[in-house]
Amino acid sequence: MKTLTSARLTRSFTCRAILAALLASLAAASPAMAQWNPFGDGIGTFNSSSDIGFTRRWQANPPPGYPTLSPKNIAATKTAIKRYEKIVKDGGWKQIPSNPKKLAAGYNDPAVAILRQRLKASGELEAGEAWAPHQYDYYVERAVKRFQATNGLAPTGIVDRRTRAALNVSAKARLKQLKKGLSRIRSYTNKTKKGRYVVVNIPSAQIEAVENDHVVTRHAGVVGKISRPSPILSSRIHELNFNPVWRLPPTVISKDLIPKGRQMEKAGKDVLVKFGIDAYDGSGRKLSPDKVKWRSSMPHRLSYRQKPGKDNPLGFVKINFHNGHSVYLHDTPSDSLFGRNFRAASSGCIRVHGIEDLAAWLLAGKEGWDKSQVLHIKETGETKTVRLKKPVRIFFAYVTAWATEDGVIQFRRDLYNKDGVGSEAGSY
Repeated sequence: MKTLTSARLTRSFTCRAILAALLASLAAASPAMAQWNPFGDGIGTFNSSSDIGFTRRWQANPPPGYPTLSPKNIAATKTAIKRYEKIVKDGGWKQIPSNPKKLAAGYNDPAVAILRQRLKASGELEAGEAWAPHQYDYYVERAVKRFQATNGLAPTGIVDRRTRAALNVSAKARLKQLKKGLSRIRSYTNKTKKGRYVVVNIPSAQIEAVENDHVVTRHAGVVGKISRPSPILSSRIHELNFNPVWRLPPTVISKDLIPKGRQMEKAGKDVLVKFGIDAYDGSGRKLSPDKVKWRSSMPHRLSYRQKPGKDNPLGFVKINFHNGHSVYLHDTPSDSLFGRNFRAASSGCIRVHGIEDLAAWLLAGKEGWDKSQVLHIKETGETKTVRLKKPVRIFFAYVTAWATEDGVIQFRRDLYNKDGVGSEAGSY
């Protein structure tokens, strides 16, 4: 085994100290740096930890970063494609073995040597000979965090099941995704050069409010489950419903409400009573819950509504835009899903974490409306519809691979298997 010389040890600790000092000074100089650092890896000055609490906080509060649909990403993504073409030509990378199940700081295992080569190939780990290739040291941990942050994973520095699966997506598949991403971003360039817009990037399960090619606020979201995917669309946000009545959409009625109603009817219970939902016939007449016969065809001919309140799944605000899919953005009374990595759990609509900030941004410039007014109406429970002074463009996009203007390459899960690379890019 090679001996770690005193000089090398000194350099090692000096580099760490310089890096830590630089990050600390930048964070102190600008609050934004506490969320997004100049290295472009999204790690910022978060105190990474392996505990579940850190992971949930990271997933629920993503750094602002750069706009996914920015025209500036075209040149950066072209450069990324050239880089990955070379990686593929050179043979790609080896698979990280699944034994041991996890790799973390302090581990000494042959799998770490393979991990090092994998991270060097994609650029998270600087090239060079390691004095102990099997040792999971500070530099490997830092590189893993960079990889996780640019692959939509919480930067814990631990190679768990999800991280290993992301690492093991082939270079060939990633190259194909980058080419798809370039094509998809290009299709938006004339619409995103300037002005204000909202984008839901479905594979990221994130929502961006963008103004003049700058992300004002980014939100964790919950998107459509694989069996009920969120659609790709373009529209304009025209109004916000505060403390709205929930009119159950057709998919929820047929796939959720009616099966649940039949199940509860067998047990002598009533789904409408339990969840505070009202049923209406074709003439708009409200029916008594005991008149609805769930095992007949009758429930399919009815419409259903739920009044505003703490159990209303729309939460305190619904953001509307015209579309043919009956989808919208909305709040939720339950925010537990926002802290998870896999957030495909809706019927197609998009739940938004921290929607108060998005609502205030949309209403900016409308007399009498700011964040304090948004919070006030949330507290009072007042039902109110507010039309925007000027409609704001909204895009539901599907971008799984792209590079940003700082040269950082981003990948996300191919949630709905739209990239033509098989299941490997969507299995984590």
